[in-house]
Amino acid sequence: MSPRASLSFPVEEASQVGEARRAVGTLARLLGFDETRQGNLAIIVTEIANNILRHAGRGEILLRAVETGDAIPGVEILALDKGPGMADVSRCLEDGFSTGGTSGTGLGAVRRLAASLDIYSVVGRGTVLLCYLWADQAGGESPVTVGAVNRPKPGQEACGDHWAAAHVDRRHVFMVADGLGHGPEAAQAGQSAVRAFHKHVHARPSGILEAVHAALHGTRGAAVAVVDVDEDTRTVCFVGVGNIAGEIMNDVSSSMMSYHGIVGYQMRKVQEMTYLYTPGALLLLSSDGIATLGPLSAYPALLVQQPAIIAGVLYRDFQRTNDDATVVIARIQTETGGLL
Repeated sequence: MSPRASLSFPVEEASQVGEARRAVGTLARLLGFDETRQGNLAIIVTEIANNILRHAGRGEILLRAVETGDAIPGVEILALDKGPGMADVSRCLEDGFSTGGTSGTGLGAVRRLAASLDIYSVVGRGTVLLCYLWADQAGGESPVTVGAVNRPKPGQEACGDHWAAAHVDRRHVFMVADGLGHGPEAAQAGQSAVRAFHKHVHARPSGILEAVHAALHGTRGAAVAVVDVDEDTRTVCFVGVGNIAGEIMNDVSSSMMSYHGIVGYQMRKVQEMTYLYTPGALLLLSSDGIATLGPLSAYPALLVQQPAIIAGVLYRDFQRTNDDATVVIARIQTETGGLL
């Protein structure tokens, strides 16, 4: 799987709690966590999974390796459910509070052990929980600036969707590549796209896309979009070929247009489109494993949440279960033009 991929674990029965706990233990060891922090992660995942079963009946836990700006490795835990939701999140975090007849220490334990914990919940629509734990205490509060969910088609290990991000001077460059179909051959195309992206990241978005096109010759090909957020000009430059959705989300949202074709096979037109952004705007990129978004008015205060929570909500409610799925969210900083 891609280094940026999400490890997905359904939580529908008690036996699956252990599977998620073992997976986070393996990930923590690979990232260099000591035994104490490995144990804390195991407790966090166990409490979150049991909470999903107890209150929502079913849900999903996504694990992702992340790192701070100082390269301290960490684990992101994103838990999703479509249960009854919480009318009062702060009260649910109190030790001793329970709506399920238990001791009520689950979320309280998560709050104490995690470096940070955020919850977005809407009554009748479900809950998204986001927390981080770092391999070193110096990791502190979460500095993660980009939210993403990237998972293969259910039942498969190889993911044809890949995404990449890089910071070059005062530019923030992103790419989403969706290898045609799914499985190992689609994953090969996505991996080739990521390598070409990083090799040519100093080029204009159109130049990066041309380089990806050349790199994908001989593969299945892919749908690809490249975005460049420029702090100096306060613009977002977008170029895309194939079915990758791009949007700038704010008070007034702007969809960014991709052209027809297959990168690596038939790419007739490469044209950059430039958009102004307003402070606090969100950048959204998604593969066609995410259905067209419905009205977000049903999600009060969603767009002010952390990017990872927004990505989790959109994935939970708009994913297509017959394909690989990727959604990437970044918030453009209000003062400097950088990314939150």
